[in-house]
Amino acid sequence: MPAQEIYERRRDQAAAAEAREQRLSLRLSVARGAAFLAFLAGMITTVVRAREGGWFVPLAAAAALAGFAALAAVHRRVAERERRAGELRQINQEALDRLARRWERLPQPSAPPAAAGSTEGDSPLADPDGTLADPDATLSRDLNLFGRASLFHLLGTAHTPPGKEALRAALLRPAPVGEIPARQEAVAELAAELELRQRLEVAVRPFERVPPECERFLRWAEGGPWLLARPWLVRLARALAVLTPLAVAAAFTTPLPGRAAWLLIAVNFVLSYAFAKPVGEALDRVAAREHEFLLYAEAMEIAATAPLRAARSAALGRALNPEGRPAHLWMARLHRLVELADARRAALLHLPLQLLLLWDFQTLARLEGWQREVGGRVRGWFAALGEIEALAALSVLRFDHPAWCFPTVREGEERLDGRDLGHPLLPDGVRVGNDVALGPAGTFLLVTGSNMSGKSTLLRALGVNAVLAQAGAPACAAALRLPPLALGTSILVEDSLADGVSFFMAELLRIRHIVRAADRLRAEAQGKVVYLYLLDEVLRGTNSQERRIAVRRILRHLLAAGALGAVSTHDLELAQDPGLAAAAQAVHFRETLHPEGDGPPMTFDYKLRPGLAPTANALRLLEMVGLDFEE
Repeated sequence: MPAQEIYERRRDQAAAAEAREQRLSLRLSVARGAAFLAFLAGMITTVVRAREGGWFVPLAAAAALAGFAALAAVHRRVAERERRAGELRQINQEALDRLARRWERLPQPSAPPAAAGSTEGDSPLADPDGTLADPDATLSRDLNLFGRASLFHLLGTAHTPPGKEALRAALLRPAPVGEIPARQEAVAELAAELELRQRLEVAVRPFERVPPECERFLRWAEGGPWLLARPWLVRLARALAVLTPLAVAAAFTTPLPGRAAWLLIAVNFVLSYAFAKPVGEALDRVAAREHEFLLYAEAMEIAATAPLRAARSAALGRALNPEGRPAHLWMARLHRLVELADARRAALLHLPLQLLLLWDFQTLARLEGWQREVGGRVRGWFAALGEIEALAALSVLRFDHPAWCFPTVREGEERLDGRDLGHPLLPDGVRVGNDVALGPAGTFLLVTGSNMSGKSTLLRALGVNAVLAQAGAPACAAALRLPPLALGTSILVEDSLADGVSFFMAELLRIRHIVRAADRLRAEAQGKVVYLYLLDEVLRGTNSQERRIAVRRILRHLLAAGALGAVSTHDLELAQDPGLAAAAQAVHFRETLHPEGDGPPMTFDYKLRPGLAPTANALRLLEMVGLDFEE
């Protein structure tokens, strides 16, 4: 069954379930109101007829109150089922919008933790002198990896901070070539587990609305304890928690004087006052936003108990389900401990508990016991859950587009060879696939064609599919073979008034980064990783004569570095340059003019053809927009 029909059926089923729960919720609201009114009427009647006595009305009022409490508990469960059904309905509607690439209807996921900008130290290809401070952002912008209508937007089913970071890393950091087959196997397995993937997404969608501060919690989990580092204080607090209640009980039930009880209560008060600040701060560090992390417990349980057999996904599941106690049970236990600590929020309850039992000391000791026992493992649990989320997001492509291939990424490949390769961000009815080959080393693809014919889209399609291939995801192609690649792009170049950088200088700095990265990769990777450069209208910011000389020098250097590349240009003389003609593999796009008729005056088929473009359309486009002035 096509993905669209499956999503439509699941959306309609979820909508029907949501409507049922809404009707039941309404009836429960009426019943709760009636029960409360009955309780209120019983209490008023009891007060008014207090002199008449009798137990029937008070008992009826108590029964009404008990019924109200029971209905409230049932109502909470119904409301939760309604919320989940609504989330599932929305998830399947978004899946349909994702299929059609209706970006305006798809909620844009919040930025992954480091997508807004990384430092040059984050990238092994960053220029050491800082001339290109953010190569990740450059690549992301050129290939539409993040932001609206981007690859990350298309893969928008990861909602936890670890999931988004794992997906971001998969898109920006190619997996080691030996790990790619295992990732592909896991993606293929998760693609078939639609129910599991959507259950997981329902569990983690609340993170999109209120993303928790993972790092603050992890710092506490991995840090050292405060109270357990003072064992004398722990022993004293535990002894007082036993002796004080016994002394109070003895004072009320035996002839013994109550001075001992009052003395112990005074000691507890002094200890509470003396250590109020460090104990309170320690409790606040873990409890500040811990309630949000309870959602992780459900997501970890779904991921850990899923019957996943692929090597990669099974290993991640085992990381969440170690011997002894699974991760989700540890997280649930932490939540129960924090609920005990929350007694300090209720002053009337907290004061007697503190004076009798030193309640804050006891709960902090148990929390730090949890911290000491498993705190060092929590980051690994989050990372495993995030990796499963990222693989699940990539598997959506496999489920939605079963005709897309899993690429072959292998060391020693001399070419990037794609059959029916298209741009994954375009919908099926619009996308046009082409057979494309880059390589071997010493050659480059020279893409020519008129304006709007598809040159830039082809470059982006090559780059985005290379990113998907090395993330272990399906690529938008019938078949794709490539070596391990490092990417460098110069497609969207911008000047900077604030930094005093002109358009031409910005482009030069971008190309310098590409050249240096290609040289460095050749020296360091020893041919195991190949550099792929994608240059769109290179050096357009200068005159044509100097541009041809400069481009020839740059391309000769990149060819000597063993890099693969594709270069688009309007400059047909570039292909006839004696220094480049032998290395250039010329291909082109063309347009079709319709001088007469009711249809558009110009159409494009976006099909790649061998050779140089035989036509140009700049003057015709001027006429179309009303700029056909006479000379």
